[in-house]
Amino acid sequence: RIGELEPRIAEIAEQLIDGLALLGRVNIIDAFAWPLPLRVLGELFGFPEGDLEQIHRWGNDWLLLQQERPVDEQIEHARGLVDFQRYCVAAVESRRRNPTGDLLGAMVAANEEADDALTAVEIAGLPLDLMVAGHVTVTRAIGSALHRSFTDPRLRNDLLDPGMAPKAIDEILRLESPAQGLFRVTTREVELGGALLPKGARVMAHFASANRDSCVFAHADAYDADRADLGHHLAFGKGVHFCIGAPLGRLELRIALPMLLSRLPGLRPGPEAPRREPIFFARGFTSLPVEWDV
Repeated sequence: RIGELEPRIAEIAEQLIDGLALLGRVNIIDAFAWPLPLRVLGELFGFPEGDLEQIHRWGNDWLLLQQERPVDEQIEHARGLVDFQRYCVAAVESRRRNPTGDLLGAMVAANEEADDALTAVEIAGLPLDLMVAGHVTVTRAIGSALHRSFTDPRLRNDLLDPGMAPKAIDEILRLESPAQGLFRVTTREVELGGALLPKGARVMAHFASANRDSCVFAHADAYDADRADLGHHLAFGKGVHFCIGAPLGRLELRIALPMLLSRLPGLRPGPEAPRREPIFFARGFTSLPVEWDV
């Protein structure tokens, strides 16, 4: 299904760039980096395009719940997340009544024949997770790759080289890991780095730190798409927790980044300063002003 999406991803990217090519200056995050993956995932799951703005807001509610905020704001964000959960469950139940050919419809149909069938709530968890995690990570990666390309011509050249672009994308994911890590709970008392962690402690497995570990990666802070150790990066996790959306994310970046650099001549930073995301376990931009020659 992901392979079949390639022409449509390119079409959506072209449409978005067509809409901004003559402007000469935009915040590329709002204008391109979040609409692209959101529209792609919407089509994958069969969600109407008219619902995507609301889904984006619900996704932000989920992310904002993970920050320290006033209680009244937390309540509003929690309501948004619950609305999102109900939306996904309703989509599952709708496909039980009226089968569809999208990925969510295929999941529902396969579930009907399963020996240990999932509930509607359990099925709804996948589109809910991927509509948030699968679009914000690609959004962050687009912004981070462009930002770094402005100061590293090697990255820019590699992204424009079809033979090098896949390796360049993996290297930028290593260096600028969109998801900096995941939370876990210790199952027993353990000493780590001279600190004693009690059983039941909430800890963060920090992928981004591992991805710059000089014991694993030579010149770990440097960009090098030809590095022999690139395959060891953990930007997509590892083992049974490997990111289910990794092939789609790589495909979107492989299409989007060269297209932006080739269709927006002289793409460069805009006059306003970029703004980083405030979420400590994420790496990306809420605003990345850029300009180009029109």
